[in-house]
Amino acid sequence: MAESAGELKKYSLKEISEHKDKKSIWIVIHDQVYDVTKFLEEHPGGEEVLIEQGGKDSTENFEDVGHSTDARTLMKDFLIGEVIDSEKTNMDKGAKKWTDDAEDNQSSWKSWLIPMVLALGASLVFRYFFIKH
Repeated sequence: MAESAGELKKYSLKEISEHKDKKSIWIVIHDQVYDVTKFLEEHPGGEEVLIEQGGKDSTENFEDVGHSTDARTLMKDFLIGEVIDSEKTNMDKGAKKWTDDAEDNQSSWKSWLIPMVLALGASLVFRYFFIKH
């Protein structure tokens, strides 16, 4: 993280846009700035994806892909700051950070409840129609 005690360094979109080649790749996701230069070779989608997004707000593309909870957790290692307040576009003021919500929701037992109920129901229907008759 860029700063201690929860304070992140602030960057303008112009500053961020200067980091768009293999030497230095910064991307913005939900108004937070990530230096993914060291992650280029490890990115499962290939380095081209990150290079193409370099220096830009990649929030929509990041969410469209549907990254896992593990990917969202790994992102924290590359967080270097946030977009200056006057240029923020993705987060409402005072809203809970999206990464916290994702972690809470993904690890919750409730995310397994509906699939388990459906599986149990399908099993009962199968047993009733195909085993008893």
